[in-house]
Amino acid sequence: MLDLLFPAFCQNCEKEGSYLCQDCKEILDISEFDYCLCDKNPVRINPGEKGKCARCSDKKLSGLYSALPYKEKALTRKLIHKFKYDPSIRDLAKVFSAILIEHFVKAGTNKNDIWENAILIPVPLEIKKQKSRGFNQSEKLAEELSKILTIPVLSDELLKIKKTPPQMELSKEKRQENLKNAFSVQNTEKIKNKKIFLVDDVYTTGSTMEECANVLRTSGAKQVWGIAIARES
Repeated sequence: MLDLLFPAFCQNCEKEGSYLCQDCKEILDISEFDYCLCDKNPVRINPGEKGKCARCSDKKLSGLYSALPYKEKALTRKLIHKFKYDPSIRDLAKVFSAILIEHFVKAGTNKNDIWENAILIPVPLEIKKQKSRGFNQSEKLAEELSKILTIPVLSDELLKIKKTPPQMELSKEKRQENLKNAFSVQNTEKIKNKKIFLVDDVYTTGSTMEECANVLRTSGAKQVWGIAIARES
């Protein structure tokens, strides 16, 4: 009934039926590979291997899975912007989760041992920001991934407890300083010895995921990996 009253339209060509039709999906370059965490000249990572090279080995984040290049396709940027700021089409989470699953298949990371003893945790928004926006897009994405991967999602264990200026306005160095002591873990027992996958929309400099990973590792997490729809570098 809802589909009849409020049909979905492709957010690119406006064809009725879904928020991203198959023809427009073909415009996107879903990656067949994953790369290390380096900002410049990242190294390709093979499935099941460590997610970092020697240059980024000191990172708290264990590695990153991302499906799309952020800068190369205007459609990618358009879809993610709509996903973040338009509550009426939050079901784009289903589109992006399917794109991520396709990436996992192409990259060879759709293996049971990778997801064993794992939990999904969305990168949190500051409470007032989430209330004003109406939802956390990373949480919606994690919920859809949870349905497909059949691993649990914990949305209330990692909290953002400090209001910070928008990251996009800051340099890489200031981004890292901006997020210090901004996150907190509610119940360490729920994440102790777990393999955690942090879920976010875009991985830019990695400052946000890195600070989240630091807090989670300090609280007892065994590994902390990132999952992002798109990666800027």
